[in-house]
Amino acid sequence: MKSTFLFILTLVFGFSFSQTKNIVEPERIENSVQKNHLNKIVFLDKVIPLENLNESDLLKTITLQENMNFDLRIFLDNSLVNYLHQIDPTLTAEELLKKGNYQFNFLVDGKLIYTENLNSGAGTVESKKIKTSFRIPFLSTNNEDSWGKYLWMRFYYSNGGIDALESGNHKLKIQIKPYLKTSTLKIGNIIAEGEIQLIIPQKNISEEQIAIQKIQSNSGWKVSNEKFNEEKIRALNKKIVENRFREITGIVVIKNGKLLIEEYFNEYKRDSLNDTRSVGKSFSSALMGIAIKDGYIKNENQNLKNFYDLKSFGNYSSKKDSVTIKSLLTMSSAFEGNDQDGESLGNEENMYPTENWVKFVLDLPMSENKIGENWNYFTAGVVLTGDILDKSVQNGLENYADKKLFQPLGITDYKWQFTPQQKPSLAGGLRMKALDFAKFGQLYKNNGVWNGKNILNKSWVKKSFTNYFSDNKDFEGYGYLFWRKVYKVGGKSFESYQSNGNGGNKIVIFTEIPLVIVITARAYNKPYSHLQADKMIEEYLLPAVN
Repeated sequence: MKSTFLFILTLVFGFSFSQTKNIVEPERIENSVQKNHLNKIVFLDKVIPLENLNESDLLKTITLQENMNFDLRIFLDNSLVNYLHQIDPTLTAEELLKKGNYQFNFLVDGKLIYTENLNSGAGTVESKKIKTSFRIPFLSTNNEDSWGKYLWMRFYYSNGGIDALESGNHKLKIQIKPYLKTSTLKIGNIIAEGEIQLIIPQKNISEEQIAIQKIQSNSGWKVSNEKFNEEKIRALNKKIVENRFREITGIVVIKNGKLLIEEYFNEYKRDSLNDTRSVGKSFSSALMGIAIKDGYIKNENQNLKNFYDLKSFGNYSSKKDSVTIKSLLTMSSAFEGNDQDGESLGNEENMYPTENWVKFVLDLPMSENKIGENWNYFTAGVVLTGDILDKSVQNGLENYADKKLFQPLGITDYKWQFTPQQKPSLAGGLRMKALDFAKFGQLYKNNGVWNGKNILNKSWVKKSFTNYFSDNKDFEGYGYLFWRKVYKVGGKSFESYQSNGNGGNKIVIFTEIPLVIVITARAYNKPYSHLQADKMIEEYLLPAVN
């Protein structure tokens, strides 16, 4: 009889007495708009505090433009930590928030376009423990910084949103679920969802703007007469002009050693010097190979103790003696440095304000990682390779680079970024014309030969284009300051090694097909910068020219 009574209560009130109890007490739900829209996402075109929000502020339709406010309010009937507790009641609140967060699903016209499990660090711990309502600014007229802004960018520019939202009317639905990642990924039920009609204005683009740009004379390259898919390139140009691929400044394609495509955008021209940020790191690799070829440095297995009195720097340990040039080139030196960790002592942002970048690196403590085995992106280590070169080669690094690399390649117009000691910084910032970056790429494609002259040893190119971290599943690989990236087109895989720089800058050298691609861009610090460049290569450039 008792069990029958409980079953009837469950049917009538939608409640089960076996339901997991809350692990923390959430805030009380008192706002009338929230009460009317529990487990809903509502959309606004202005920033309105919750206490001032009225039903009339909620939008059903909005015209999507770049310079506007696009705000979301999420109304929940519980806090995130309690939703996570329902997924796994055995974990503490702190453990739940370290392993879980919200999952966002973006659907356009009924089709799922993008799913993202928010990084567990997104949002404050306190808000995730007690809050039942929060605001997400997707677009902001005052460029408000938030994880929501970057979430929108990843959906819109990098993961299909901009293609799904062509000009016209569309329904955008957003769903939120809790997720928990322990030994497996567990996804909870929908805790909030909302839908809005988006009006995407038509952009007026002329045929002249998207036409394939004719290669002018005096490029310094032999011009290819090979055919390519012009419609693919026109379609790519259209997306760049429409700002659907953003802040692209140049594209150069070299096929079989000849210039096939040369395109410029956003007021950049052939003679523009592009700030390609960390693309310059690969030049350190090249210069190290040249210095070893010339006998100024014995080999890349030499230790730091061969170049520095390490005991005169901070945090000395015998482990520091064993750091090799090779481990600096492969970003596996085991220094306490990781640019992808904001809390890391050796993060590059901690280096730049100091008076001596080399001292900054050598003062760092060593981590528990084994030298040569654990990869961490470590800009400061590349600064050290530049200093080793500067003190080893004849007449210093700046003169040596010009004489041994740039002059043989016919590169005369470039600008270094300098360290506080006025030495070339190999951390990045080397400015150069897109066509000259292509020469650097083609040098590697030629196995180190340019115009019949051996600038680099073939063996050094092979070492540079070797993946030293094949067991690391978090990325596709890394050589001697070159990234490994495999593109997939039409069921085929195309391996490349590439120089990458903030903003979406790339020199891409394909290992098995006769192709070098350069993309210059200025989408600095944007989460979509490299994703959109890779999409340009995979969906437009490779299909067009291979």
